[in-house]
Amino acid sequence: MLSFLLSALRAGLRSRGIQAVLVFGVLLVAVAYLSAAFSPRQPKTVALDVGLSGIRFSLVLFALFWVQELVAHEIQRRSVLFALTYPVARGQYLVGRYLAVLGMLALAALMLGMLLWVVVLNAGGRYEQAFAVAPGGPYWLTILGLWADAAVVTAFALWIASLSTVPMLPLALGLAFAVAGKSLGAVAEYLSRGAEGDAEIMRLAPVVDKIHWLLPDLSRLDWRAWPMYGVAPDAAAMAGAAIVALAYVALLVTLAVIAFNRREFE
Repeated sequence: MLSFLLSALRAGLRSRGIQAVLVFGVLLVAVAYLSAAFSPRQPKTVALDVGLSGIRFSLVLFALFWVQELVAHEIQRRSVLFALTYPVARGQYLVGRYLAVLGMLALAALMLGMLLWVVVLNAGGRYEQAFAVAPGGPYWLTILGLWADAAVVTAFALWIASLSTVPMLPLALGLAFAVAGKSLGAVAEYLSRGAEGDAEIMRLAPVVDKIHWLLPDLSRLDWRAWPMYGVAPDAAAMAGAAIVALAYVALLVTLAVIAFNRREFE
């Protein structure tokens, strides 16, 4: 497994597509700095909010591109057959690839997180806003939550890649999964409040309830209100969100290994 992990790390960090995504992530952080100009009273809070959204989007793209490059393309090009000639279980190949993507996501989250914090500290110049943003632990726990979000998306894309014969399917479905998981909580809360009396929208409530049992609520891993406004989330809710994310990762990776073990390569 270690050899698969190390080879994936080398291939992932050399990929030109990933370098382009990294540049895109830096540009999103730069947009966060520029967005501070639109809020004369809370420039740091606005920059932090936009920047965290940019980091989340960048990490999801990183995850999907790495799964695409390191798993889906290798299956398409049949280069995976060389890896499977080793006297090891097939599952070690997938798990090694998954752990490599997680490691590279952690590195990307650390780099972008440090860059964003420098941007936030300098947003607004010498102006001191009434409610200061919270540095330190709250900020980095929020970055950790975004990394966990991307880890769940990675596991889903890995599962699709182990099944699919269409190379772009993990990327397309992975994006749809990331968007659905992020918006599911807000939609469910809106419906639970009566959807402002809109009967047509309330008809979707049973469907959303069923989807809620199948998809993880990734919005529960977004703790940005803590560093932005000093509103600490409930510790039990944070732990519950982390446990659910870990359970989904374990389930999806297990399904990916089972599908990959049963797959026949011609």
